[in-house]
Amino acid sequence: MITLPFSLCLCIKVVQEYERAVIFRLGRLLPGGAKGPGLFFILPCMDSYTKVDLRTVSFDVPPQEVLSKDSVTVAVDAVVYYRVQNATISVTNVEDAARSTRLLSATTLRNVLGTKNLSEILSERENISNTMQANLDEATDPWGVKVERVEIKDVRLPVQLQRAMAAEAEAAREARAKVIAAEGEQKASRALKEAAEVMQDSPSALQLRYLQTLNTISAEKNSTIIFPLPIDLVKNFLK
Repeated sequence: MITLPFSLCLCIKVVQEYERAVIFRLGRLLPGGAKGPGLFFILPCMDSYTKVDLRTVSFDVPPQEVLSKDSVTVAVDAVVYYRVQNATISVTNVEDAARSTRLLSATTLRNVLGTKNLSEILSERENISNTMQANLDEATDPWGVKVERVEIKDVRLPVQLQRAMAAEAEAAREARAKVIAAEGEQKASRALKEAAEVMQDSPSALQLRYLQTLNTISAEKNSTIIFPLPIDLVKNFLK
């Protein structure tokens, strides 16, 4: 009776709401699955147990040097979110579920990126993340692990390649600017041609344009004003 309180302390264990306890009795898995949350009992010297956290865990995948499909070396890192969905399997089927998931994430990242071109790696991050998540989730399912999300954090290119891409982008912008300028010149030439045809057919329109030009020049308040002479008047003097 004296040792009863101490015996109860050794027999009664508590796990939190987000935890489960996997109990082994004499080396065998105790039937009924993982225990918790709340109180559970063990037999001292006969039972051993392992607590498993069911909360979502995140970790960074270190930058991986990857050779893309078009033979460009890039460094890519990612972040993975996962949780244990079956505590019993995560203890009995794999020695260290967390470490195994980390190692598998790094190799999966390299394998997925190795099938992509550089342009796809830069523009299809969401697609790459979804592919990684599906592959990891399938591979870790026998471990009782659920991979919830994968995000590509950063893609680092060699310095020389960055300079080459910047030069290519600058050349493309200059080419577009020249095309736009040429199109503007073409439209302006067409407008001038149409205006010349209208003035040729209507002499009064030419006179109105002449007066409008004089009005514009006088509004500038210049000290010197040059009056253009009509071509017909000049022809009379030349004769």
